[in-house]
Amino acid sequence: MMDTPALMLDLEQLDKNIQDIIHFSKEHHVAYRPHIKTHKSTEIAKRQIDFGAVGITVATVGEAEIMADAGIESILIAYPVVLEVKLARILALLDKTSIIVTVDSQEQASILNDYFENYHQNLTVWIKVNTGLNRCGVEPNQEVLDLAKHIQTLTALSLTGIFTHAGHSYAATSEAEIKEIALYEAEAVVASATLCEDAGIEIPHRSIGSTPTYKIAGAVEGITEIRPGNAVFYDMIQVGLGAATIEQCALTVIASVGSIKKARIVIDAGSKTLNLDRGAHGNENVAGHGYIKEYPDLIIERLSEEHGIIEVNQPVDLSIGELLTIIPNHACTVANLFNTYQVCREGKVIDQWKVDARGRVD
Repeated sequence: MMDTPALMLDLEQLDKNIQDIIHFSKEHHVAYRPHIKTHKSTEIAKRQIDFGAVGITVATVGEAEIMADAGIESILIAYPVVLEVKLARILALLDKTSIIVTVDSQEQASILNDYFENYHQNLTVWIKVNTGLNRCGVEPNQEVLDLAKHIQTLTALSLTGIFTHAGHSYAATSEAEIKEIALYEAEAVVASATLCEDAGIEIPHRSIGSTPTYKIAGAVEGITEIRPGNAVFYDMIQVGLGAATIEQCALTVIASVGSIKKARIVIDAGSKTLNLDRGAHGNENVAGHGYIKEYPDLIIERLSEEHGIIEVNQPVDLSIGELLTIIPNHACTVANLFNTYQVCREGKVIDQWKVDARGRVD
């Protein structure tokens, strides 16, 4: 008997999604370095590597530690780390795996250099470029070149790449807008790398991310790597953007009906299960708080911590205890709320995989 709420992972669809990315990467001769903040699972990361990924991307040092302990051999930390306590943890990781650290300012580069120079260690770094998301990253072209030149003066840092993440594509309202964002994402990285190489600074790695844009940006000449994360699962945000179909969504939540009233149905999946996230960067292409596969016309209108409320204006043929299959709006944040995946094949649970890096925001 299935207990609820449960996090379900369709293994066949997971493999199809990974293989689709690998097919694209081979066709366009670009490396695949998935962002594992989507799944936080060593089993899935190893599966991506086995299919052909060259390494992984992580959001935090904590995620890097979990993945390094699992034997992952090449890890990009996609955040500009500065605190000495974290630098000490990165130093320890260098004995286990190959680490690439993000740089997005001359000040931060100097902090990294001073620390690792003291330990006679060389640290590989990539420059983060802002291509419209307006989070971390220097501006394209001249700011990239100025930072690259500064890094060249530092004895403990080795600059080998430039990368960006066009996360603002999640707020796009049309395929044309996604294409425009994707092309700029790629062109800014390539132009910045070219400017550096014209100045004698080799940039062998030119990396782009974002699930909605990678099949456009990754096809631009000069790009060498793609880093989609969400594409391993997909979710309702991606469906709303036209980046995926309902059938491609590999991750679902099973919830059960606990209460049926005249104007509402209550399920045991609230904000601590489905999350309140409808798209961190402004996406409004989703209805409610998840898509109910058995009853697509029903909308999960509101969430409290343990309750999901479906408001109805006419009788619905549902019963107490009935199980509902919900595709989350944002798979990444939902996965981080669970301890384990219930791994399924042809509708049957065949294994359990731990969400190893759950909560590792450090």
